[in-house]
Amino acid sequence: MALHFELVTPARLVRSEDVHMVVVPGAEGEFGVLEGHAPFMSTIRDGAVQVYKTAGGEPESIEVKGGFAEVGENGLTVLAEHVEG
Repeated sequence: MALHFELVTPARLVRSEDVHMVVVPGAEGEFGVLEGHAPFMSTIRDGAVQVYKTAGGEPESIEVKGGFAEVGENGLTVLAEHVEG
């Protein structure tokens, strides 16, 4: 099973891929999302989104600044105000 993950900014689609897990820097604290997670929305704070492509693998860090995260039927979408790089 895989989680569909999209990272977007107002200007462009940065990522769209299937991954194992994503850890998001939520405004209330970090939260991890796996396939089948219950639907919800959260604001995000400046920090690193950690993308785990495989179970037990090393995460890839993507620095983001502000925005929202939504978990739904189609997976996880992070709409960041700005993405470094």
